[in-house]
Amino acid sequence: MTTAVRRILSTLGSDDTITVEVADHELPDPTGHQVLVKVEAAPINPSDLGLLMPGADLENADYSPGKLVAKMPPGSSKRMAGRVGTAMPAGNEGAGTVIAAGEDAQNMIGQKVACVTGELFATHVMADARMCMPLGDLTAEQGASAFVNPMTALGFVETARREGQKAIIHSAAASNLGQMLNKICQEDGFDLINIVRKQEQADILKGLGAKYIVNSSDDDFMVQLMAAIEETGAYIGFDPIFGGTMVNTIFTAMEAVAVKTQEYSRYGSTQQKRMYVYGVLNVAPMSLMPGYGFAWDLSGWLLTPFLASAGQEGVQKMQHRVLSNITTTFASSYVAKIDLDEMLTKEAAMAYDAKATGEKYLVVP
Repeated sequence: MTTAVRRILSTLGSDDTITVEVADHELPDPTGHQVLVKVEAAPINPSDLGLLMPGADLENADYSPGKLVAKMPPGSSKRMAGRVGTAMPAGNEGAGTVIAAGEDAQNMIGQKVACVTGELFATHVMADARMCMPLGDLTAEQGASAFVNPMTALGFVETARREGQKAIIHSAAASNLGQMLNKICQEDGFDLINIVRKQEQADILKGLGAKYIVNSSDDDFMVQLMAAIEETGAYIGFDPIFGGTMVNTIFTAMEAVAVKTQEYSRYGSTQQKRMYVYGVLNVAPMSLMPGYGFAWDLSGWLLTPFLASAGQEGVQKMQHRVLSNITTTFASSYVAKIDLDEMLTKEAAMAYDAKATGEKYLVVP
């Protein structure tokens, strides 16, 4: 027996075009620890857009029912040669009801669960029961975003804790993830420096009780940032922007504070400065310039390797914390709900691809 499925697929062509469409598919009956989940809600996260239509020209794309075809930046097919011609499913996380299960997961049938499969922009998905989070009395909408942003925000704090830090810098800080991070830091006794670019974003964080908020649009932005670093001792940061000069600016501010208490050296301060990049909101090149010595590290941060390092017990503790606070600390809100076909209309695609603060979209297949 098989189950008929409709799902979103993204295919990069050798001509630097990307085709995103709703396609029919069939799933076999689940076996072993597998469960078949009828998807009821799946959020569109920036990480999903990085696979669906990364940097595509959506303004001038060709739109038809259940399909869009857009030009990608020149050379995309060479830079991502491994995915050319391959129709890739999308949708990192979501929630729904288990409607069938393998012989080792029969107790899951009928349960509402959150899961992470990378294929949740679909009417149904196959998942490993051991990787699903039972939602109990929570709705699918409440549990749809129970994994990526909550676990990432918790991961940032744990990463800082492992490195002996008690203060964090976060850019693009008014995002859904950033708001969760503020709540976690307040609960766990961490100082958090929030970098925003608009006053309305600052107001959102003030409403959450954030103490340190610096606006990159202010003329005295660097002065504000340095003062916050000096007060908190924040020498670790997380950045989802990538392109441009933000990482460079943070390193520069860290160094300017560090050298105040150290003897001059042509190699800069001995204060270790570390930045983690976890997104690509700006696809432009990152600019790094001399000016902060050599005691600095820049690397990527990805949730999956972090969870592997946390171990099963650590992950379970994090999941329990998320589910226990899913309507408070880890709550998500959505500006609109759309189905699979609506995802590929010009109005919706351009709206969710803008990644605007407070405008998260929920897919209801």
